[in-house]
Amino acid sequence: MEQQTCATGSADRAVVPRRWKLWRRLGLGAVGLAAALVAAALIGDLWVSWRTAPWVARDLSQVEPMPVALVLGTARRTHRGRPNQFYRARLEAAAALYHQGRVQGILVSGDNGSRYYNEPEAMRRDLIALGVPDAHVTLDYAGFRTLDSVVRAKRVFGLERFLIVSQSYHVERGVFIARAHGIDAYGYAAEDPGGAAGFRVRLREIGARVVAIWDVLSGREPKFLGEPEPVKVKADPVDSQGSESGMPSTRSDATTGGQPEVADRQADDATGALPHAAENQSDGPGDSTAAASVTPPNSPASTSSSTAAISR
Repeated sequence: MEQQTCATGSADRAVVPRRWKLWRRLGLGAVGLAAALVAAALIGDLWVSWRTAPWVARDLSQVEPMPVALVLGTARRTHRGRPNQFYRARLEAAAALYHQGRVQGILVSGDNGSRYYNEPEAMRRDLIALGVPDAHVTLDYAGFRTLDSVVRAKRVFGLERFLIVSQSYHVERGVFIARAHGIDAYGYAAEDPGGAAGFRVRLREIGARVVAIWDVLSGREPKFLGEPEPVKVKADPVDSQGSESGMPSTRSDATTGGQPEVADRQADDATGALPHAAENQSDGPGDSTAAASVTPPNSPASTSSSTAAISR
């Protein structure tokens, strides 16, 4: 009996090391897999920056004149209700491009997922406050993600060649997506506010680039498309260059036609201020709303009946 007990105890002691070795191997495998995924994400991040470097300008003097600037949307205020410096910098960059004659019109693209949240309308008002005529600002109400904004610029607004405006990391991703879709896109990097908020946003961008690469490889489509719409521009000094502009000829206060094809966005966390077109604008989620009785022509509410939606 005593010998049987000893044998059982020895067997139990032998099982414990085997279990420990199994768990250790599983743990090491999980760590190795996580390290490989992180390394792949970092390589993808660097590759997007390297791949798009020839088409991104970081100084106004380096920007080649072209008809339209596409401003990628973000929230006017942070989740804490503070003014968003990323938003401010993008609009100031777009206004500078317009006033310096680098672009002849501005397409603002952002989220208008509900009547109480309207990024494009907020951007329009603040561009007017910065001296850009309303007649030369076009609104895209279905720019839910960078992919949506860029692809819709071509397939809804008919732009074959345009300048993407946002912070450098975001511009690079936008140019990458655009060129993967056969669009002759360039980028102008707005000021990066930096600081802790800038660091957090830059970390999130690594993941966003992984998603962007996957979207390109999988052929993901925008959530909403719709009927072609024109883009409002002023007299275009590069008209005489013909095909160099990549767009139909324009006249003073003319519009460019959309192509007859029917088929990510980020909310940054930073602080800052921007002059407002209306002094009585309120803070919070209702800060960017349009009139409740107005449904924008290319908003999700007006296009959902004629377009197919896919999961974001």
